[in-house]
Amino acid sequence: MLTTDEYKKWLELKKHIHHTAIVEEGVKIGEGTKVWHYAHIRENAEIGRDCVIGKDVYIDHHVKIGNGCKIENGVSVFTGVTIEDNVLVGPNVTFTNDKYPRAFPHTWKVTPTFIHKGVGIGAGSMVICGVDIGIYALIGAGSVVTMDIPSYALAYGNPAKFISWICKCGQVRMDTQGKLCPDCCKKELQEMLSEENSY
Repeated sequence: MLTTDEYKKWLELKKHIHHTAIVEEGVKIGEGTKVWHYAHIRENAEIGRDCVIGKDVYIDHHVKIGNGCKIENGVSVFTGVTIEDNVLVGPNVTFTNDKYPRAFPHTWKVTPTFIHKGVGIGAGSMVICGVDIGIYALIGAGSVVTMDIPSYALAYGNPAKFISWICKCGQVRMDTQGKLCPDCCKKELQEMLSEENSY
């Protein structure tokens, strides 16, 4: 049987935090997660299991990130953002949290943003606070997300607009003849509909 100290050491061996990373007090990092060069994780942030936190990532205080997420290099995730399981956030994506930003003192409140499971956000995108991006949605690189994006939607542009429905695998859901993505099957479609109805 391990002592409490031995157990803590064993848990630390199950994750990798690069020596240049700053991890503040009260941060929770799950087993198997890797935190790379010069990342800064603020107090009381929560990061799940088997995540990758890339170089130069900034994660603000009280941010919640689920299991199996990839937060690529140069991403900024500010207070008020919740990221569920298996989300990919591409390089240099920025999340905002203030609808009326000012440098001088003013009444300020955090506007929450929700990124649901399986979402992919392309490199260089900006996610304006207050939006909800549904499960398995895909945001094209360089987009500015200013409104909610439904589950299983492909959206891109400035502002990001709905382009088509997609599968969990990321392929376009329907072709011009109305056929399902060849990588998917009836089981996948049933899973999609049951997950969508649970939200």
